[in-house]
Amino acid sequence: MKVVAGVDWSDAAFAAVEQLGLLYRPDEVTLVHGVDLGLFEYPIVAEAANLQGYDIFRKSMFEAGCESLERAETMLPEDVPKPHRLCEFGKPARFLLDTASSISADLIVVGTHDHSRVAELVLTSVSHRVLLHATQPTLLVKGEARHVRRVLIAIEGRTDAAKICDWLLRHPFRTAMEAMVLTAVPILPVLDESPAAIVATWSEEVARQAEEYARSCAEHLPSPQFTTSSRVMKGDPVPVISDVSKDFDLVVVGSHGREGLDRFLLGSVSHAIVHHVDCPVLVIR
Repeated sequence: MKVVAGVDWSDAAFAAVEQLGLLYRPDEVTLVHGVDLGLFEYPIVAEAANLQGYDIFRKSMFEAGCESLERAETMLPEDVPKPHRLCEFGKPARFLLDTASSISADLIVVGTHDHSRVAELVLTSVSHRVLLHATQPTLLVKGEARHVRRVLIAIEGRTDAAKICDWLLRHPFRTAMEAMVLTAVPILPVLDESPAAIVATWSEEVARQAEEYARSCAEHLPSPQFTTSSRVMKGDPVPVISDVSKDFDLVVVGSHGREGLDRFLLGSVSHAIVHHVDCPVLVIR
């Protein structure tokens, strides 16, 4: 398992690296730090701003980035191979995503601050950009690292369930887990022209299929690696998953990979969940 983790000097970044070591025993880890100088990335801007000691400033920023990688390495357990450390000038999110693509990473790990969705759009945080643009599965860690014993696996359908189960089987957790597979079934609206009997039959069929998908996914997760159960609940997926997640240490959810304006207009269950739960979220793509 190849993992790329983004590192800066924030507590969230170090917690994310520590969480990686608690969850997995990867074969290869690459720690990356993008040195973002902002406008001062361009010497002509620095000169125009009359910034003295520009070369010393760049060197100090680079050395600080290297030091953050050295500290992050100490967060990994001894049974994880010595990580690669990459420090370069550039936008942190882009450097992280480019590195993940170049080495064909199986997982991206990044810490996330507790920004609201509006704040993220303004601040353009690294975790926000990674969540939007990554093509690899992504582990987003909020708060302190924790031991994970109970995992909530939220699925939306047959394809979603198969994708998540396949990834979990190919990349097993470090320890055995108690896992619940949850499907949240939206409550169907009753239109004036729709006979109540038709709506009721439709709702029953949707619930029946949801139960089948959840049970099938749970059955495909092998024992003793997983002790599984399944559950179907009615309601909007985001608040349902967020409420149930309070009793779990990790949420696993799929991403449908919408692009561009479609992603902006329709939103994303996985993105919303990151903002509403307090535990780490693993987004499978």
